[in-house]
Order: sequence, then C-alpha cells, then structure tokens
Amino acid sequence: MSTAPVIAAVDGSDDSLRALDWAVAAARRRAAVLRVVHVRQYAAWGQADVLVAAPPEAEGDPVLDEVRTRLAGRVEEPAVEYVALEGVPGAVLPELGTDAQLLVLGSRGRGGFASLLLGSNGLAAARDAECPVVVVPRPGREVHGDGPAEPGPRVVVGLHADSPDDATLGFAFAEAALREARLQVIAAYPWPVQTWTAPGQILPPVIDQVAVESETRALAEGFLAPHRGRHPEVRVDTEALPGDAAGHLVAASRDAELVVVGRHRRRLLSPARMMGSVAQAVLLHAASPIAVVPPESPQE
Repeated sequence: MSTAPVIAAVDGSDDSLRALDWAVAAARRRAAVLRVVHVRQYAAWGQADVLVAAPPEAEGDPVLDEVRTRLAGRVEEPAVEYVALEGVPGAVLPELGTDAQLLVLGSRGRGGFASLLLGSNGLAAARDAECPVVVVPRPGREVHGDGPAEPGPRVVVGLHADSPDDATLGFAFAEAALREARLQVIAAYPWPVQTWTAPGQILPPVIDQVAVESETRALAEGFLAPHRGRHPEVRVDTEALPGDAAGHLVAASRDAELVVVGRHRRRLLSPARMMGSVAQAVLLHAASPIAVVPPESPQE
C-alpha cells in the first residue's frame, strides 16, 4: 500500500470540514498519514500562482487551529500533519496531488458563488491533479431513481466499454475492498442508435437492443476480469444500461459510499487536461462523494 499521504484541503468552511471527516476515515483505512492543508489565498492578479518558496508557519493559522480542535481526542485517528501555503487555490490545490495518494476537498469552499454546485477550485483540482481527487458534496442533493436494490455499503464505477480505463477500475476495486463494499459497475451504451441515410437510400437493418446490451455486458466483463482476479473478495454487480451514462451514475449515487469516474486522457490535438462531460456532470449532481481518477500515463 502506498505510503503517500491522504491530503485534506481545508479553508474553515462547513464544506471543507465535511471533506476533512471523509479524509480522516480514508487515511485510517489506508494506514496513511493525513496531511491537512490550508491554502491562504491572495489576489490572482497581483501574485504568482505557484507555491511560495517558504510556506508560512502552520502554527497560529486559525483555520488549522480549528482543525486541531476538531480532531483532538478522537480515538484511532491517523497521524496528522498540518501545512499552511499561500497562493491561488485553483493553482495550488492540483499541485498537492504530486506526492499524495488521494486529495479530498469539499464541493465548494469560502468565496464560492452561491449559485454554483461545485466551486472552481474543486473543478481545477479534479481536472489537473496527478492523484485521484475526491469531492464531498453538501448533504441533501436530490437525485432521481429508485435507489439501490439492496442495502449495504456500495461503490459505483462507470465503465466505458469502448475505451475502459484500468486506473479508474483499479481504484474502484481497491476502494470497494477497503470498505468491504460491493462494486456496482455501470456500462452505458448509446440508445436509441441514430442512423442517417440520404434520400432514396435503403434504411439499414434494425439494430437489436438486446444484442447491443449483451455485447456491452460481455465487453465489460472482459475488462473487469483481471481486476476480479486481484480482488476476489469484492462482489461485483455489472449493469449494461441504455442511454446517458452520467444520468445512470447520478441515479446510482443515492445511498452509495462513493461514485468513481475517470478523467479524460490527453489527446494529440488537445494536449491540455480535460475533465470529460460525464465526470463533470457527476461532480455537479451526484448525492455521494465522487472520486475523479486520472488516467495512467503512457509509460505505465
């Protein structure tokens, strides 16, 4: 298991304190150090957007002092480090992922617009960090759907049958194993299938939805097989569902412990990191915490 810390980004807001509690439990499961980081923001137009060479002292930081009080006296807490940094959070937070196994933050901290469900700092971290980023939403998000078919701890992961990502699946399996939870795999396929013909052309044969669903499920099971072998203790329920992947994942987030989505790989003509529409929609609307997992680098 990685010895890198679990990092909780805090700013004194209720959102960040909820994320702190989630990070405490995550660090304990991983037997990892918990590093609590407060980024003191300064004006983006007047200062550099990188970490300062000599970070300010964590002692006497009122936000970190509040965290110390919050964690004092808890039983079986992980070892905790406190770090104060200065900079623009949207630039500093992603950099924290270079030496972390997990970066955890709230859905919106101080300074966020009330109309936004997810702050810009959270989006920047989820898009740019080198490690998986977990965003803990505010309680009370409403999602549509029937909810889980059975009670018990559950981790949800989205699988794109055309371009599966092993890093995302590996993280989801490992998280389910740590939580002794079942893993719900959702493989969505486009439906109805759009067909286009020029005037006078013969329409193609009708596509059989049952066949498409069966093929999607078979592809998904093939991609899952090596992960099942590494985690035989994890029960896996695979669902091949028609239509909108994001909608299915958001619906499945009700009463889930975590929803895991992958971040887009860089493309040749678009070298900048991208979030992906499914990941962004899940971040904005899921009721449970969401983990955004970066793709494996080509050399891996």
